[in-house]
Amino acid sequence: MPGYFTRTELLIGKENMEKIAKASVMVIGLGGVGSYAAEAVARAGVGNIILVDHDKVVESNINRQLPALTSTLGRLKVEVMGERIKDINPDVNLRIISLPYNEDTSSEILKGTLDYVIDAIDSLPDKLHLIKTCLGNKIPIVSSMGTANRLNPQFLKIGDISQTRICPMARKIRRELRKEGIFKGLPVVYSEEEPVKNDYNGETRLGSISYVPSVAGLLLASFVINSLISK
Repeated sequence: MPGYFTRTELLIGKENMEKIAKASVMVIGLGGVGSYAAEAVARAGVGNIILVDHDKVVESNINRQLPALTSTLGRLKVEVMGERIKDINPDVNLRIISLPYNEDTSSEILKGTLDYVIDAIDSLPDKLHLIKTCLGNKIPIVSSMGTANRLNPQFLKIGDISQTRICPMARKIRRELRKEGIFKGLPVVYSEEEPVKNDYNGETRLGSISYVPSVAGLLLASFVINSLISK
């Protein structure tokens, strides 16, 4: 085990470090939530990481996303994060997929053995498709609900989808999953903070800040790592 994971090994032990090193974790969506989740699992020592995103870095990403810098504007997020993760752990088995996740790309993206999928997709239809596909195929998944229009990370929680409250995205996910006969069994990170109301000429706009999505991403990573070492 490389020396840069010695402090982690002191915390969780050699056997658990070996579990993490053998694990395969996919992160879909490398925005304000997913980029922090991806970096956290890399720094924890996950040995096989798959990054999925098709977007390029734009100026409005800079306030909250790890790959977004003035020097990376216009570059694919998945490439920037891939370089960053390889710089953290040169020995990581890294695969990058510059595709959007959707019904058409699902089988290509999800092929192979996956110990965990971290869902940080923004698009509700694509998020629902991913969740239903993973649950249906018994692929472990943890999903991020909405972090936009929130200011207080202390309201973020990890729980089953059936336990969620206040979060508008979680409400929509619950409703759609119930149509498929799914009432529980999906772990999620969600906020119990009432979203800030942003009205621009009658149109709701989604604002964000640096520290709420990042904390959500770290919670996703913590759930995955603790799940892996508890097996």
